[in-house]
Order: sequence, then structure tokens, then C-alpha cells
Amino acid sequence: MTTSTVTPDLLDELARTAARDGIEKIVVGAVIASEDGKVLLLHRPADDYLGGLWELPSGGVEPGEGLLDALGREVAEETGLTVTEVGTYLGHFDYRSGSGSRTRQYNFTASITGQTVTLSEHDAHTWADNGQQAQVSGAVQAVLGIWRQTTA
Repeated sequence: MTTSTVTPDLLDELARTAARDGIEKIVVGAVIASEDGKVLLLHRPADDYLGGLWELPSGGVEPGEGLLDALGREVAEETGLTVTEVGTYLGHFDYRSGSGSRTRQYNFTASITGQTVTLSEHDAHTWADNGQQAQVSGAVQAVLGIWRQTTA
């Protein structure tokens, strides 16, 4: 499905760290950038958990599913886009899910095919420039800061 520069050793370490830290739910997020440096952001519907938030394409890892497989599946489900490559690991952040679970979101760069976004769970999307990227949470802003450093 996808190729990646993320190593199996890194993925194993992320799993061990999450287990050690008592994380109950794992989520993966994708920083998908256009050729002109804009990042795909999705908008949560007002009546959803964290409604009104702009976020990266992201979602939960199913039991027995690998992080990279989950990333490809979630991007496809939420945007209709196909991940062709998972690139750099950009760090993680922790939060409480809507059900109260201790959740950790691992974030990676991702390359895609196509440009037409078809939304299934969100009510809007944008290809955000640096100024528009400030409308995301502080945790996602930190991930985007790391991404900008890796692409500089």
C-alpha cells in the first residue's frame, strides 16, 4: 500500500512507550502538504466532540492494526485521498477522548495521490497557509512547527 522512511524499530518503540505510559487509545494524524506548502486541515462539525475545531486528518488505530496502515485507512475514510508514502515522524501529543480514554496521537508526514477531497466526517476542509494553520489547537500547532523545521 504505502512506502515509508519510518522504521519498524521506531514503530515498536512508540508502541512500548504508549503501553508504559498507560495510554488506552492510539490515534494517528497526517500532515499532508501541497506543493506550495499548504497543509490539509479538516473542520469538525459543531455538534461533534470538540466541535468547531480545525484538525489534521486523523483517527483511531484498530486493534491489531499497524500505525501506518491506520494512517492510510483514516486518510482515505476522512478525505477520499490515497496515501502513497508515510514520511517523517513528527511527534505525539496526549489528550482525553470523548469517552475519557487516555489517548495519544502519533503524527507523520504523508504524501497522497489526487487533490479532490471528499469529506465523510467533517463539514469543511482547507489547504491552510502558515497564517491559517494558527487556527488549530496548540498541540497541532507544535506538530506543524516540527514539520516546518523538517522541510526548511
